[in-house]
Amino acid sequence: MKFLLVFDFDHTIVDENSDTWIVRCAPDQKLPNGLRSSCRPGRWTEYMGTVFVYLGDSGVQEDDMKRTMTAIPFTAGMVDLLGFIGKNKEFFDCIIVSDSNTVFIDWILKAADFHEVFDGVFTNPAAFSSTGYLTVRNFHAHRCPKCPKNLCKRKVLKEFLEKQLERGVTYTQIVYIGDGGNDLCPVMFLKKGDVAMPRHGYTLEKKISQLSRDFCPVECSVLVWSSAVEIMSYLKRLLKEN
Repeated sequence: MKFLLVFDFDHTIVDENSDTWIVRCAPDQKLPNGLRSSCRPGRWTEYMGTVFVYLGDSGVQEDDMKRTMTAIPFTAGMVDLLGFIGKNKEFFDCIIVSDSNTVFIDWILKAADFHEVFDGVFTNPAAFSSTGYLTVRNFHAHRCPKCPKNLCKRKVLKEFLEKQLERGVTYTQIVYIGDGGNDLCPVMFLKKGDVAMPRHGYTLEKKISQLSRDFCPVECSVLVWSSAVEIMSYLKRLLKEN
């Protein structure tokens, strides 16, 4: 018996958007108007690349960025939830699928000692160049018309499950925990018996509700959460029932 927990990162594990939080490093903690308005739909990762160039040009160092990112707050109840998962790893495989980047997520998880909770982190690859500038690349290429150019979370989840199956690993249930519009595509992939857990008041909950109103409900069960303590309560019930 094994359950797969799939987490988004921004506004799910942490209570902010890590990409906009990093602007606190910028001069006067804001970006020039021209840079802010340069982002094109579906090309957020490319935009963040230009933000990182601006930060580098402004003299922002790696240590400054790390200090800022590790101060980002976790969502209410998330520290308790991740602690619970960490103590019950024999029952839970746990992955992150995020539109953030490897550097930010690695810093944040290691600073809070949660990196060993997760069996995989699927996000945009980032690294510091020889000149000390942070660079970021698209996670992969895909053909999904519903997702941003750099990341289709459904494709990531599907490929992860296929690789696990090759290793002889199957899951009693998949629990998907997220908040954003780009979490709808993987939620639509979930089957009856799986659970989608959208954060209350955020885009994913609204999009799932709209689907139901359009008589195109998702196949999986839907449980809305406001605090990660509610997610933990559900996982505890799962263990008791199984």
